Amino acid sequence: MGSFIIRRLGLSLVLLFIISIISFFIVTLTPGSPYPWGELNPKISAEVKANFRKKFHLDRPLHEQYALTMRDLFTGNLRSIKDDRPVMSRIMERLPATLALNVTSILISLSFGTLLGVAAARYAGSWQEITGSFVTFIFIALPGFWISYLLAIVLVTTFGVPILGTQSYGIDFPNAAADWLDRLWHLLIPATVLALGGIAVQSRYLRATMIGTMREDYIRTARSKGLQEEVVLYKHALRNSIRPIISGIGMLLPALISGAVIVENIFAYPGMGRLGYEAVLERDYPTLVALNFVVAALVLLGNLISDILSAAVDPRVRLE
Repeated sequence: MGSFIIRRLGLSLVLLFIISIISFFIVTLTPGSPYPWGELNPKISAEVKANFRKKFHLDRPLHEQYALTMRDLFTGNLRSIKDDRPVMSRIMERLPATLALNVTSILISLSFGTLLGVAAARYAGSWQEITGSFVTFIFIALPGFWISYLLAIVLVTTFGVPILGTQSYGIDFPNAAADWLDRLWHLLIPATVLALGGIAVQSRYLRATMIGTMREDYIRTARSKGLQEEVVLYKHALRNSIRPIISGIGMLLPALISGAVIVENIFAYPGMGRLGYEAVLERDYPTLVALNFVVAALVLLGNLISDILSAAVDPRVRLE
């Protein structure tokens, strides 16, 4: 198990290094100017422009810019073009909100995806299963931004229910419990939108695996002993089909983080996705490079944890 973890960790570090290079050059070579005042602004002196280029290493060749940017990132000296604040400070301010959003979304995806997957395997071929499959395919096909706008129109415009931000402003709650419920409401709405696609994918994977598991001899033996169908499904069939659920966590992370860019902006949720969108509009290259690096590290960490859990559940994974 130790050698398996070391191999996976080494592979993750190599991938992170490659991603950092690709991300840096994509951001740097994107058309546009990083100058906050505009590159051709006649009111800005040549000395100010030169100092700006030197401060952000824009006067160096690209390979040196990459090395210096990574050095500043790891030493905490990388600063934002927008407000000259340390980039990692800006990211760490938004990181808890994004982690809360993604963890909640994963829990929703796993919970409802598991329930739907078990039900689809149990009633395979029936009209209930066909209806459930149709609904899951709709969840996969519908874009998250469309669902987000639809919810915003229905809840805000029609019913006047606040959903933007992390809490309702201008309302005096009678106690801490009411304030906590309000914050939970603002978290669950965008998390549910993010989770819809994951619920559909998880349920389809689990359904396919459990249908094969239900044909195994030990399932027939369990039924022949007179065990209740729920015991057979959840204690025997699900336990031996759990690997796709664990692997699905690693598969969900990239989709959740990329989807959070859209969902966080629609719901005005102050997370890393919204920070990235703002950095793109402001051409804040240091923030974009650092943000891409942190996101890549989180995705690789999630995949690493998923691989370790899969290996712990199924030792055959260590031999792959």
